[in-house]
Amino acid sequence: MAQYCASDDDLTINQGIERVKQVLEQNYVRPDEAERIKSRIRERGSFKVIDKVTVKLNEKKDLYEAILSNLGLKNVEVESDYVKRYERLLAGGIWCIITLKYFFDPDSNVSPFIISDLKPIQMPGADPEELPSKRGGFTKDEWIAALLRSVGYEPDTLDENVRWHFIARMIPFVENNYNMLELGPRGTGKSYIYDEISPNSILLSGGKTTVANLFYNLSTRQIGLVGMWDLVAFDEVGGIDMKDKDTIQIMKGYMANGAFARGKEHVNATASLVFLGNIDGDVNDLAKTKHLLIPFPPEMIDSAFIDRFNCYLPGWEIPKMKPQFFTSKYGFISDYLAEWFKEMRKKNYSDAVGKHFHYGHDLNQRDIIAVRKTVSGLLKLIYPHGEFTKEELKECLDYAVITRRRVKEQLLRIGGPEFKDVNLGYEDMESGEKFVVYPPEYR
Repeated sequence: MAQYCASDDDLTINQGIERVKQVLEQNYVRPDEAERIKSRIRERGSFKVIDKVTVKLNEKKDLYEAILSNLGLKNVEVESDYVKRYERLLAGGIWCIITLKYFFDPDSNVSPFIISDLKPIQMPGADPEELPSKRGGFTKDEWIAALLRSVGYEPDTLDENVRWHFIARMIPFVENNYNMLELGPRGTGKSYIYDEISPNSILLSGGKTTVANLFYNLSTRQIGLVGMWDLVAFDEVGGIDMKDKDTIQIMKGYMANGAFARGKEHVNATASLVFLGNIDGDVNDLAKTKHLLIPFPPEMIDSAFIDRFNCYLPGWEIPKMKPQFFTSKYGFISDYLAEWFKEMRKKNYSDAVGKHFHYGHDLNQRDIIAVRKTVSGLLKLIYPHGEFTKEELKECLDYAVITRRRVKEQLLRIGGPEFKDVNLGYEDMESGEKFVVYPPEYR
């Protein structure tokens, strides 16, 4: 689309779309067509395909070898020039248009398939300082609008509160080891951003989750999903089967400190965890009589587990998606946005609060860590250039305290008096004024 449709002219765009359709039809490799395409390459001698290419260095042969995902090819030799030009080939792989040639040598043990040309479709890399350096040319509202349009939403049709919730959905992309929970009605787009926007996130839809799959496989000695992705999201939490107690216990440790032990291995990872689920009924009525964790399976409604969440995002405050909520205006290309998200994980703004505010007495250390992480994520997203006023910082702090207090309110209801200190707040260091923040459903 970027290659053929980069225009404001409708005729050019329509012609470009037809060209894109044609290229996909002729060159995109579906896994069930792999043998037919390999035969075509052999018979023609050369053929152009679209596939995901991952490169590894074979140190025994001193050469780079590619894996083509959909074609199912391994050990395909790649020239080092391509690797130098597109380093992301070595870091999880990228989708490319590749010209493959076929030459079989009975005396050689290398693959007969040869990459003669390679051109990335995805963004092969981005300057991490480019986007922050341009942030000063936008107001706060203009920048939030640009971010929301980049993921497909039209901010002019959304309430301010909803715009903040949509920005908060992006925090796990930019903040390491960020644990978020979102429960709400169906049709509010909870899982969309984690499935569609970034190649660095994975969405798991219900089903059984094992220690080997998530963390570490002792038999193969391979790290699981938390070591391979920046973000692991669990959709439909009500359908997750975590009857293996080891999974819950290891997850608790990982959510607390970003590390886990498995056998003799002690592993650190940075993946954020997001849990999504549907909650039915009037939340204000439920909040008076029950906890707001109803969709979770019973074995996961555990105070030590819930206490690990940095943020409870209120999905019931987000409207069901309608056509008017989707934008037709410009935003950042999603590959570029995903690269920027990944770069922002290296930064840390968690010390910003301490320059202007003291935390209230009801916040324990876990609460403070949660609030710091949420504030850091919001500042990375909205103020990536690091320039913000005290009032703008307070706005992020208010949101962070509310979303953490919502976690504490559930802990009070499932864990009892131990979690009675729910009046989370802070004090202005300069004026001495104290603030206590309430989630609307508990006001």
